[in-house]
Amino acid sequence: MAEGRNQSNIVMFPFMAQGHLIPFLALARQLELRKGYTITIVNTPLNIQRLRSSLPPETCIRLAEISFCATDYGLPPDSENTYMLSDDDGFRLLEASENLESPLRNLLMEITERDGFAPVCLISDMFLGWTVKVANELGIFHSVFIAGVGYSMAIYFSISLNTSLWQTDDEEFSLPDFPEATKIRQTRIPNALKYMDAAEPWFGFRKRQFMYCLHSDAILLNTIEGLGQNGVKYFSRKTGGKPVWTIGPVSSLMIKNERLSSNANSYSEWLNTHPPASVLYVCFGSQSCISPSQMKELAMGLEASSNAFIWVARPPVGFILTEEFRTEWLPDGFEERMKKLKRGLLVHQWAPQQEILSHVSTGAFLSHCGWNSVLESLCQGVPIIGWPLAGEQFFNSHMLEKEVGVCFELREGNTSEVIRHDHIASVIKMVMDKTGKGEELRSKAHAIREKMEEAIREGEGFKGSSVKAMDEFISTATSGKEVSYPPWK
Repeated sequence: MAEGRNQSNIVMFPFMAQGHLIPFLALARQLELRKGYTITIVNTPLNIQRLRSSLPPETCIRLAEISFCATDYGLPPDSENTYMLSDDDGFRLLEASENLESPLRNLLMEITERDGFAPVCLISDMFLGWTVKVANELGIFHSVFIAGVGYSMAIYFSISLNTSLWQTDDEEFSLPDFPEATKIRQTRIPNALKYMDAAEPWFGFRKRQFMYCLHSDAILLNTIEGLGQNGVKYFSRKTGGKPVWTIGPVSSLMIKNERLSSNANSYSEWLNTHPPASVLYVCFGSQSCISPSQMKELAMGLEASSNAFIWVARPPVGFILTEEFRTEWLPDGFEERMKKLKRGLLVHQWAPQQEILSHVSTGAFLSHCGWNSVLESLCQGVPIIGWPLAGEQFFNSHMLEKEVGVCFELREGNTSEVIRHDHIASVIKMVMDKTGKGEELRSKAHAIREKMEEAIREGEGFKGSSVKAMDEFISTATSGKEVSYPPWK
């Protein structure tokens, strides 16, 4: 293969959701550092606009639009991302994404005609598993990038692929195709995974896409070697021995750049007024939220803990995420009291999470345990108070507490029962304490940070495990592909 950046095009196709676009963009920027490759991210027009605004000015990453009309699928106009969509509309967007097969094929053929050679690799999202059909048809190496940890994602796949697996009266059950996992408690199964009737669109979609994923040429996981490693064995076994590479944390480059560019931010100024490891950061991700009653309990718990905090407090369940924040969602006078005492800083839309977590004054992260947030926290050696709300977050939280020792869960499992403020306050005090459990959590979080730094370290004849895995992936993906045509069903 000829040398030169334009001689090897790697095409990436993330699903249309912020929690998927962000790690794909981070992976694209990592791949961009590999000389001799052009990186092209494919998505719908509005998502391409968002990605363009997130790219640094000096990037060589290409962005390619794929046509999509939301109203053709019963969606509101300009609905190209799960952000702000109801659950029903979110499912419609998932199903609508399966209709992008022909547009993707046409785009890949256009890229081939324009460049004079086909892309060497197509990296797709796990919710876009159908892309493996297109890649096989065009003779392109295909890889699925699962932006999570092997252990949790293996459970997520296993439950999705085994239709009646958890339908038992027992409080916990085993996974027949994932015996390395501990028994799964019924209370840890998120609501979305309980739609196990084959007639449910979410169930059918998930099973189809995950079956396609297992036909891919390779699996990429956004984690490091040794963290959730049993999941690597699961995916290797389910794909018939195909390579499974742990290449994370792919966000490491973005974390470094953001930290360097935002030291003068007002959040840093506020954090500078507090002692080291004394501030609790509270955030439930870009799309998750808690109930109105739970929001008041959380506020009362934060106040009762007497601990300093930054809270990204968005509208609760039942309200539009972008609407103006209402004081009625909080206890009377709460925000004013916290501001006057300089104890709490409330943010009502967005906060520079990576900057806050990297500050020396941040001592813990109360998180929904989405994997992007987990990595950002552990990359800074910040322990976690786990409050999972959806998806594989329940499995992430469990693994981080029971197997890694960097997390303490506010509650075990998925229930609608409100967590009382006195329990919230006691957990915060325990985790933020400089001795006992708090000290143990911080020590283990610092150890994981060191392992992550070692995994991505390169230079002076040394390559960390994630760097080696990325090298192996690139070498395999660009060495050519034997085209196979499995029986698609």
